Formats: sequence, structure tokens, C-alpha cells
Amino acid sequence: MKLNDITDNKGARKSRVRVGRGIGSGVGKTAGRGQKGQKSREGVSIAGFEGGQMPLHMRLPKRGFNNIFAKDYAEVNLGAIQKLVDAGALATDGVIDHAALKAAGVARGGKDGVRVLAKGEYSAKLNFKVAGVSGAAKAAIEAAGGSVNVIEVVPAAEKAAAKKGKTLAAKKAARG
Repeated sequence: MKLNDITDNKGARKSRVRVGRGIGSGVGKTAGRGQKGQKSREGVSIAGFEGGQMPLHMRLPKRGFNNIFAKDYAEVNLGAIQKLVDAGALATDGVIDHAALKAAGVARGGKDGVRVLAKGEYSAKLNFKVAGVSGAAKAAIEAAGGSVNVIEVVPAAEKAAAKKGKTLAAKKAARG
């Protein structure tokens, strides 16, 4: 047997039907689309249309909502931080902030900063500078001899406005 002799089993691959290629093909002239009408034309999409009946996606009730003001935190558990410290992937000297946790690969995303949660065992003495911390996590950090500094993360829109010399409040007052 040679590599160039290998083929698929008979019937494993089916070639596509070339429609609109004469009466002998069986799918010539109208190419299997029937006679005239919207569905015979090109570029027509009527997916979800049920002949005038209320479509299924409109019959079903709406559920939930998307809070546009919700903060996007990268949530990090104390157990994961302890594993990084034990492995030597996270420096124990200095301040542990979003950049340090991101570099260690434990904080993904979180455009509004990092929030520390209390899941897992924790014993390292670390100083944190984060956007949020749960009560249990704060107690565990302080019990281990560390400290927590909760900072307010400024959104990108406010940073851009501050760069130009105006705050969003000043912009609103100018418009108002």
C-alpha cells in the first residue's frame, strides 16, 4: 500500500449537484426552485417567517436583562494566589495589583479591575491593591498578616476626558 493509493470508501463523499445546467440534468431551467415568487429569487431570506403566524421567537416570553452599568471585574480566588506563591510564579515582595496578577496568568479580562474572593486555603503575607475584595477574603488576608488597599478604577472614557482637561461632570454641566 502506498500513500497515493489511499482513497475514501465508495459513497463516502458525495459531489454537489450543479443546478441550472440543462433539462438532461433534472435540475435545469428553474434549478429546483419552482416557478416565480419570492423564494425563487436570489438573495431572499425569510428564516423564521411562519406564513403570517406569530413566529416562535416572538411567542416565547422574554427573560432577564443585561445591566449596562455592571462592573466587569476579573475575579481571583485566594487559593489560586496561594498556589502561585507556592510555585514561585508570584513575587511576595511589593504590592499585588491587577498587572501582577495578569502577568501571573490568573486575572483574565476585568476592564474594571480585580476582585479578590475567599475560596481556597490562604497563608501568604501579601499586600494587595485591588478594585474589590469580599469580606471573607479581607479577613483571611489580614489574618495572614497582609493588607488590602481598595482602589477606585477610573473608566477609559473618564481617563480620555481627563486627558483633555475636562471631567465628565464638567461636560454635562456645559451641556446642561
